[in-house]
Amino acid sequence: MVSAVSAALAAYDALWKCAIPLLKLNHRLRDGWDQRTLTGGLPAQAHLWVQAASGGEAYLAWEVLKGLVSPPGQPLRVLATSTTRQGYETLCRAADDIAGRKTGVAVQPWYFPLDAPSIMRRAVARVRPDCALILETELWPGFLDACRRHGTRVLLANGRMTTRSLGGYLAWPALFRALGPDRIMAVSGTDASRFATLFGRERVQIMPNIKFDRMAAARPSTRKDNPLSHVIPAKAQFVVFGSVRKEELAEATGLAADLLRTRPSAIIGLFPRHMHHIPLWHKALDRAGLTCALRSGLTDPAAPGTVVLWDTFGELVPAYGLAKAAFVGGSLAPVGGQNFLEPITCGVTPVIGPHWKNFAWVGSEIFDTGLAVRAAGRAAALAALLRLLDETPRRADVSARGQAYIADRQGGAMAVRKQVADFLNKD
Repeated sequence: MVSAVSAALAAYDALWKCAIPLLKLNHRLRDGWDQRTLTGGLPAQAHLWVQAASGGEAYLAWEVLKGLVSPPGQPLRVLATSTTRQGYETLCRAADDIAGRKTGVAVQPWYFPLDAPSIMRRAVARVRPDCALILETELWPGFLDACRRHGTRVLLANGRMTTRSLGGYLAWPALFRALGPDRIMAVSGTDASRFATLFGRERVQIMPNIKFDRMAAARPSTRKDNPLSHVIPAKAQFVVFGSVRKEELAEATGLAADLLRTRPSAIIGLFPRHMHHIPLWHKALDRAGLTCALRSGLTDPAAPGTVVLWDTFGELVPAYGLAKAAFVGGSLAPVGGQNFLEPITCGVTPVIGPHWKNFAWVGSEIFDTGLAVRAAGRAAALAALLRLLDETPRRADVSARGQAYIADRQGGAMAVRKQVADFLNKD
């Protein structure tokens, strides 16, 4: 089996070497290219390497890292990597925050190197981590192989795996079993079962989702403290369409048009899940005959009847803090849903469509309590949004009930820190 794995990795490396010149043309990979290829230098040595694929995983990494404390008299050095620009920028903010906490933890942000085994072996040989923490599902063969060669213990935490992903990995189960993480902490019994199918049950355990911990400190902000108060008029019927996906372009655009047809004085803040799809959304809104303004171009408050197309990163949460109602995307098309806990912590009741399987860990009880509304389709989503505009629940009440729901489900970040500490201490 060893020779088969070695042959597979050699072929994998050759494919990467052929692809790298073409990948350099990709505008999304161009950011941090020198770090991705190690041509601009190497990261510093670190005790812990944390890999967070994108912005969402980077926030989970932040939640874990902010609670780490170095051993007395010895700094704890962390290399935190991400594949995307949003993730990298989030890790940069996390590094600044953690430095200010003075816990002896030093975080170096870096773009995740391309997974060519030859590149990853150089990176891991330089960093020499005792432990690697992978968040959610990042099973890169080159990285896992380099960690195995160096003796780095690998923890995959907040683990999620879809049936489709499992099917892909099972195309070569021997490779992934040979390279798999030392410990997997999955967020549900279903996810744990899928990981166990691939890696064996002895490596897998269940943990609370770190996303519940991320919500612990969230509270509604006052309008005075909200950085978007100059963008949205005080008494506006402001509705946020959060994290909408291109797969639901027609349905979400239609929902926006239906809402403004029924409530012509409302303002919609539309937040695409992926910024590079802004032009796509702009065209769709124009075709629907809707008045559209880019957030980056607003110097005065948005006018009634406008769809504000949000092209600035990091303002979704404060927007929820001003909204009277919210629709959370990824749910009108079968793409699994998006995080609908965030609006609840901001004191606004979210409406979602029928598709939310990626957020099943939240629990269906959240709909039974009325903290969130699940609609069967676009028409039902419109009806729910209109009800919320007519009878908007008190923001403080929604937030307090949401915090009680979340508090019963916390503890994931602490569980991960404990396992990281055990690996760093060679336990």
